[in-house]
Amino acid sequence: MAPDRPTEPAVELLELRVLEGPNRFANRPAIKVEFAGDPDAVVGVARTAAEAVRGFHRALGMPVPRVTFRRSADGHRAIVAFAWRRRAIAQAIAGAAARVALGGSARRELRGLRAVAEGPRPALPVARVPIVAITGTNGKSTTTRLIAHIAAQAGMRVGMTNSDGIYVRGELVEAGDWTGFGGAGRILAEPDLDLAVLETARGGILLRGIGYEHNDVSVVTNVSADHLGLQGIDTLDELAEVKGAVARITKRGGWAVLNAEDARVWAMRAHSRARPYAFSLDPRAPAVAEAIREGGRAAVLERGALVLRRRGARPVRLATAADLPVTFAGLSRYNIANALAAAAACDALGMRTSQIAAGLSSFAQDESVNPGRLNLYGRDGVLALVDFAHNEAGLAGLLDVCHRLASSRGGKVRLALGTAGDRTDEILRDLGLLAGARADDLVICEKRHYLRGRDLGEMNRIFRHSAAEAGYPGRIAAYATELGAFRALLARSKRGDVAAVMSHVERAEIFAWLAKEGYRPISLARLRTLVTR
Repeated sequence: MAPDRPTEPAVELLELRVLEGPNRFANRPAIKVEFAGDPDAVVGVARTAAEAVRGFHRALGMPVPRVTFRRSADGHRAIVAFAWRRRAIAQAIAGAAARVALGGSARRELRGLRAVAEGPRPALPVARVPIVAITGTNGKSTTTRLIAHIAAQAGMRVGMTNSDGIYVRGELVEAGDWTGFGGAGRILAEPDLDLAVLETARGGILLRGIGYEHNDVSVVTNVSADHLGLQGIDTLDELAEVKGAVARITKRGGWAVLNAEDARVWAMRAHSRARPYAFSLDPRAPAVAEAIREGGRAAVLERGALVLRRRGARPVRLATAADLPVTFAGLSRYNIANALAAAAACDALGMRTSQIAAGLSSFAQDESVNPGRLNLYGRDGVLALVDFAHNEAGLAGLLDVCHRLASSRGGKVRLALGTAGDRTDEILRDLGLLAGARADDLVICEKRHYLRGRDLGEMNRIFRHSAAEAGYPGRIAAYATELGAFRALLARSKRGDVAAVMSHVERAEIFAWLAKEGYRPISLARLRTLVTR
């Protein structure tokens, strides 16, 4: 048993959370106990809690779990976590250990624990079909939709979750963000499916854990700055650890499809039992050769085509990238990467290359198939672009596309800039710097229902100041809605211009207004003509 000890100064219990599925700390359900306070004291408190957890298990005659320890980057928080087999007693042990660490009596806590019932075992759904799990910072939803579409076109009955809802055999059955535990359970309970394609987001992993025990194929698109400063995740390495849980639980003999150009993602293979499947826009990336050498596979962009490689076999050419609607006539580098990841996942599932190529070619880049992801409309020579870009990497990709379109037609790039309030000052500043440096015309589209505790005026000040710092010369107006900001840009756009909006909350309203005003979707054939010109 851990000894009784005096109260440490200036430390408090910040959170005790039950994680019901695989998570950042373990490949099975776990309990997280997080302390916050003085950096000189918080580590000692957490270490005492870990000792108490082990001591209580020994005293109760229970198997002693491995206890994981994490300390925050700023030193003000410390976490201990351990796997649980029976929920009630594990949760009670965690609470008792926290109280002991903060000065409580171990003997008194143990007497209370002896009266606690063990409680239920973990209740993860049993998967009756193969699972493809997709995570990453950007590209999750597009990659998820691509995989589901390819599989459906190949004749499979597919269940899918993403940030827009739950889909069964192509039909939306529940709208909303279902990228967490509940969405996975809903799909895995559905009868008569052949495949589950599950977008698995950071928030769900942190709040409840992953909603399934194992997956057959995991996909990690990338790790970049987003949602930092939330739920104890402050650095990119911590974020990678969270997302890496999806690859860690891939079955032995399964496949981990990993971005070969992202060092944090590629490093995930070291903690996965699965075979590595690299994807890369650079066919000469060292990780590509490494994957092949280790008996894995690779999907690469080679001479403008999507190509699958494996050891001892001739490369298989799937399609020319510019011919695929999702790549935006080859303008969208990040969507080429998403297409490579989707192709790799489908190859890992055993689909024929002809089926993969057909599915990639028939995936339309429009509001009905991939809403809010590079949806392009035109009227009288003006282009209107609606995209979900919400962080620096997403905005950089959006502006790359805008500049390619505008430069080919001698026009300007006009941008409605905005994101949710739960971003750090640094992320907001980086967005403002990027927009100020690369947009010819800039306005702010506020997300008043997504401030998440942030002061609206403060956000706008950060955007304006950083844009001016990057050299933006003009006054930057702010609009209360995404649609209002977009309408203002389009009202002053001229032939050849491209107006883009970072749309998170008003897609339906924007699409309806564009249709009412006579803006029509731009087909792939028309887009290729514009690009060539």
